[in-house]
Amino acid sequence: MLETPPVTEDIVAALQMPVDLNFDIPDPEDEGIQELDFQLQLDGFWKICDRFDLQTEIWRGRIIRAIRDREKKGGDGRGTGFLDWLKQREITKSQAYAMIQLANSADSLLAEGQLDPNTINNFSKRAFIETAKSSPEVQRLISESAQSGDRITRREVKQLSDEWTAVSSDLLPDEIKQKASDGSLPSRHLAPLVKEMEKLPDTHLAAIQQEAASNPDVDTVKNLTSSARNLAKYLDAAAQVQTLKQYPLDLEMALEEALRLDCLNTAADLVKQATQLEQTVAKLYTTWKRLGSLADRLYVDTGASSPNLRSLLTALEMLTSEVIEVQLDEGGERTVRLRILTDNETKGLE
Repeated sequence: MLETPPVTEDIVAALQMPVDLNFDIPDPEDEGIQELDFQLQLDGFWKICDRFDLQTEIWRGRIIRAIRDREKKGGDGRGTGFLDWLKQREITKSQAYAMIQLANSADSLLAEGQLDPNTINNFSKRAFIETAKSSPEVQRLISESAQSGDRITRREVKQLSDEWTAVSSDLLPDEIKQKASDGSLPSRHLAPLVKEMEKLPDTHLAAIQQEAASNPDVDTVKNLTSSARNLAKYLDAAAQVQTLKQYPLDLEMALEEALRLDCLNTAADLVKQATQLEQTVAKLYTTWKRLGSLADRLYVDTGASSPNLRSLLTALEMLTSEVIEVQLDEGGERTVRLRILTDNETKGLE
């Protein structure tokens, strides 16, 4: 269990907010108020609510965490008291643990010195959560920005995270990093490329890195991101298709041919759809078996005294029999018939 850092006076002071949120919201129909003034007033009120919401969630998380930990120490071992406490306050278990995670993040960031307690009010709630999820290096960059008085929203967190990715990732060649450092290549385009490259085995990275180094521009980065995404999708899906394992097929050579013919996206979608079809067939078979089992049980439990239940079973025979028949439209003009055969039945037809 995460050890809870002590809640210091600095933390308490940083998270104090006035309880009175009685704002004097301007009349939207008052033409005497300039549009800019109207927007600035509402924006200021919104930021106060945002900070209040963040601090409320942090303190609720601390309260819920205390209730949970107390229950662990003296409860029945099943968390019944904790769950009852949540139920009385109409809080779901997932909501409770989300608030606990926020409280843990706040305490950790403050206790470890990654965040100045006096800058918490510069964060929106979502930005604070994203900051807590970021790497320590990104957290330091965000903290420095907050200390300078900047308003931190999710956009700022993402921008700083992208900038750090662009200059720190070992997957990007030096030519790309240089362009990112001098601002000629926006870092927001590089983070998606790194994300997709991280999914690929080393054998497939060299070609992407070489192309990026030769043409360190936005269009190349976008094209490489798309190619890396399709490549990862192809490799992942192809590894899951059971049907492909039954044939002497060289998937790497098929991949090279798809790259040469510039049809990797189509090939990736093909194997992805094949995976989904196999999974759908497996689910269809288990559902069909379950439906037949339930129909058999109901047939045993019914008789002449329950003609309507027997009619129900008769109507469903199109789904429980060996040949499944499903109409695709209300008029019955398009019908699909599927015959399910087990391995023994298939051998008998050979």
